[in-house]
Amino acid sequence: MAAGFVISAPASGVGKTTLTLALARAWRNRGLNVQCFKSGPDYIDPAFHAAATGRASVNVDSWAMDRVAISHLVSRGADADVVLAEGSMGLFDGVAARGVSGTGATADIAEMLGWPVLLVIDPSGQAQTAAAIAAGLRDYRPGVRLAGVVLNRVASPRHEDLVRRALHDSGIAVFGALPRHAEISLPKRHLGLVQAEEQGEIGKLIDEAARFVAEHVDLDAVLRSAASWSPQPAAKGLNVTPPGQRIALARDTAFSFVYPHMLEAWRAAGAEISTFSPLSDEAPDASADVCWLPGGYPELHAGKIAANARFRSGLRAFAETRPVHGECGGYMVLGTALTDADGVRHEMTGLLGLETSFAKRRMHLGYRLAALAAPMPGHRSGARLRGHEFHYSTILAQPDTPLAVVHDATGAVIAETGSQRGHATGTFFHLIAEDR
Repeated sequence: MAAGFVISAPASGVGKTTLTLALARAWRNRGLNVQCFKSGPDYIDPAFHAAATGRASVNVDSWAMDRVAISHLVSRGADADVVLAEGSMGLFDGVAARGVSGTGATADIAEMLGWPVLLVIDPSGQAQTAAAIAAGLRDYRPGVRLAGVVLNRVASPRHEDLVRRALHDSGIAVFGALPRHAEISLPKRHLGLVQAEEQGEIGKLIDEAARFVAEHVDLDAVLRSAASWSPQPAAKGLNVTPPGQRIALARDTAFSFVYPHMLEAWRAAGAEISTFSPLSDEAPDASADVCWLPGGYPELHAGKIAANARFRSGLRAFAETRPVHGECGGYMVLGTALTDADGVRHEMTGLLGLETSFAKRRMHLGYRLAALAAPMPGHRSGARLRGHEFHYSTILAQPDTPLAVVHDATGAVIAETGSQRGHATGTFFHLIAEDR
């Protein structure tokens, strides 16, 4: 039996990820096997989880996945001693319209799995009001149980005492209080945290976070508050078809946003994946039968991508006879040109007519439901795909045949339809699952 719980907060930016990593490493240092998950569509945090635990982490998402898929994914925690699901945004934050099994809120996962919530509260600029917020979250939705609270960024012992007393009077357990500690801050950029693989000192940072949290949080009390949990075997796995038998996958710091559960599902279905680095001027494996360019940060490396002739010519040659698909940043690189933040226009691979600009920044964020108007690798025409879009690039031109009719979570049609030309296809959303 594993001890399972969800780590959440009233809002983003409160310290969920740092606390998750610190607890995971602290318990691992005690000899426990720790399994992490990420609730919601964030594709960066699972790599941090893996760095902290030594075990692969995957996303679970109530808007895009049904209960069977979620049960299948969490069953990897069967041999763990502790299972942590890190939430996204605030505890009850999701979309207005229900998806496959929920709205995408962290609370959906907590209720579905029966795991209590460990709440991270940042009481900066307040005191007793923090208890009112915690009590409101505790009582907001029947079926979601609050285990207790960890306070983050407390200003002083007096400040901590005021908040602790108010929480105690509200019947809410306080497991610990963390003073401000700059040494455990994770660096950020425009799409979230700087990726774990780009941080050479990530292991030392997690170790320091674990030491700091173990000093200020009652780890044993947290474990006692967790639910005893053993996974129920799922009748079926994910509804995922590999895009091909041999997949050439672009993989480096410019092309790294791909959901771990997708790669695992492809391999489980018998596909073989070979990686190549466009930033190192590598071409896709000539023996592959499909090429997949995930999202990432091509806007930060546009000049280098434009200059890498071997990659560009190799990809064009590949696309003459075999399918090539790009997601978000990968889609942008399949296009004609990308304008960077300084307004410099860089020529991309030209497999599609898409032209984008990072100089004209506008955030595009949200779940997407796409009905394919044409086939793309692994999915037939007419398939309904669920995914998530998050980028700041503006479309200057999207002249090719639309790949899909794409709706947001409210049902509204959006302009980011994706494109298809010849063997090349692309979408701005990152694929999470296909409707069964």
